[in-house]
Amino acid sequence: MERIRTDICVIGAGSGGLSVAAGAVQMGARVVLVEGDHMGGDCLNTGCVPSKAMIASAHVAQAMRGAAAYGMAAVEPTVDFGAVKDRVADVIGQIAHHDSAERFEGLGCRVLRGWARFTSAREIVVGEVTVQARRFVIATGSRAVVPDIPGIDTVPMMTNETLFQSRERPAHLLVLGGGPIGIEMAQAHRRLGCAVTVIEAGRCLGREDAEAAAVVAGRLRAEGVEIVEGAGIVRLRAVAPGVEAVLSDGRTLTGTHLLVAAGRQAALGRLDLLAGGVVHDKGGVAVGAGLRSVSNRRVYAIGDAAGKGQFTHLAAYQAGVVIRQAVLGLPARARGDHIPRVTFADPELAQVGPTEAEARKAHGAALTVARADYAGNDRAITAGQTEGFAKLLVVRGRVIGATVVGAGAGEVIAPLALAVSQRLKVSALAGVVLPYPTLAELAKRAAGAYFAPKLFANPLLRRLVGLVQRLP
Repeated sequence: MERIRTDICVIGAGSGGLSVAAGAVQMGARVVLVEGDHMGGDCLNTGCVPSKAMIASAHVAQAMRGAAAYGMAAVEPTVDFGAVKDRVADVIGQIAHHDSAERFEGLGCRVLRGWARFTSAREIVVGEVTVQARRFVIATGSRAVVPDIPGIDTVPMMTNETLFQSRERPAHLLVLGGGPIGIEMAQAHRRLGCAVTVIEAGRCLGREDAEAAAVVAGRLRAEGVEIVEGAGIVRLRAVAPGVEAVLSDGRTLTGTHLLVAAGRQAALGRLDLLAGGVVHDKGGVAVGAGLRSVSNRRVYAIGDAAGKGQFTHLAAYQAGVVIRQAVLGLPARARGDHIPRVTFADPELAQVGPTEAEARKAHGAALTVARADYAGNDRAITAGQTEGFAKLLVVRGRVIGATVVGAGAGEVIAPLALAVSQRLKVSALAGVVLPYPTLAELAKRAAGAYFAPKLFANPLLRRLVGLVQRLP
């Protein structure tokens, strides 16, 4: 058996692990990178990239249906579902070389293809290779949760890990779960010609601002997606069309396919963390503020494996926190209050910091909410995309959070994420000069709405203005 000694061993070649490996090796550390499945991880192969590619195709189909509003003949698109999936695969292929084993070997990493297993607190085994490292970084991502529903193993069931492999268009897709994945894929499939029903035991997009989530759900319903809220699935069985779902309220729904989008769980099962002395639970590895294992100081965890959130950009941020400590020997702590998130439905829903309900609970009367509607934004009007709003959450003059729902919300949130991250005052947003006409002006307009009562309804200011105007 081959033995390797290295400075850093990264387990998992998703976005977080690749960021650690690339940064560490280019700074001079010896790095071993281990991946048992596909290089690039979930984001590239079964998550962010394929879903957004499919959403793009669905957007084109919907634009054809709505062309009359822009002075052109509306047409019902002829959707080649297999060709859509071919495009998804092509998009993955265009990006894959950035995450390839060859690229990372070229940077100087030793790349091992296989499943890692701890044999002690400082060693892992990968196939016929033993790796002893000064530091380990667990970046193994997460897997789709398949709930224990009677009959689920008897029906044609998909998760995001299998959804993009099928070239068959579902006639009627049942979606279990109304979170971001479920909502995005429900709308995309509806726009591509499928009948779609979303089944959510609670409220769709329940983590998000309720007002903003209602805007997204309203659009889906207007496009023909049936959304069932407040009732979960209690039993499944295979029937002639495909799937029969019995709900907790007694209703029965029938579809041809079932997409399970009921959450994700850290993928730690193969690692034998007990042998490595790494404390963990279903949420992920137990880590401190610096993302270091609370039980084995040689081990760090990032991304979904750390249990602090399931976003590609969060994993990349956490990679930088780990590099500061494990490579440079500097202190570093991970924050979570400034991490934005986006549901890429149409309209998009973007959030940074707490929602309004969360902020009111935490800050009470100290919270001020300022907003600007898309209907008042000239760029939105010219584009015919006036549905939605931007909402700023302000405490003592500083932006602590923001919600944006509407066209391009994932882009509009960017300066607001900066404001939350850097703890900027609202005046910084109000004072910036932006090009006209742009959707980015929504943030500036919302900041202006915060100051409007202070400027336009202030009797002392009006008296001052009156005195100034009487001067020669």
